Amino acid sequence: MKHLAYLSIGGNMGDRQAYLQAALDKLASHPGCQLGLVSNIYETPAWGKTDQADFLNLACQVETDLSAQEFLTFCQEIEQDLDRVRIEKWGQRTIDLDIIFWDDQVIEEENLQVPHPYAHERAFVLLPLTDIAADYYHPVLQKTVAELLLPLKDVKDIKKLKIKMQ
Repeated sequence: MKHLAYLSIGGNMGDRQAYLQAALDKLASHPGCQLGLVSNIYETPAWGKTDQADFLNLACQVETDLSAQEFLTFCQEIEQDLDRVRIEKWGQRTIDLDIIFWDDQVIEEENLQVPHPYAHERAFVLLPLTDIAADYYHPVLQKTVAELLLPLKDVKDIKKLKIKMQ
């Protein structure tokens, strides 16, 4: 069965753009995944723990035959392959792949919550998502991605970059 996933991908260490491209390449290379739409790249201030370098963030769409748990494991393998080290919550990282939406499902498991429980509070997640899925309907909050973005004040701190991923 095919599933449609929306991901938020970001990082703030090393060659940030190269890490984003490598993550997309790895997603596209899996035989059970097909990379779909990819947003613009945005430069965003660190969130949560703010005394660190700015992030580059994007959103992408992936169609996959994998289950949600298998896809999560694959995303974590990509993070590991790209030198992700989990030291502190909201700390700096080379790459971070978060599953924001999975079809129109609500998943509540110990290691996976979908929709992502904080996506609606984070402009760095929602702004890139509006590029590719502005009308996607949040199955819990009953609002579109574009509607969720409207009240967020930190949108003004985010810069769209004039570079596109391949």
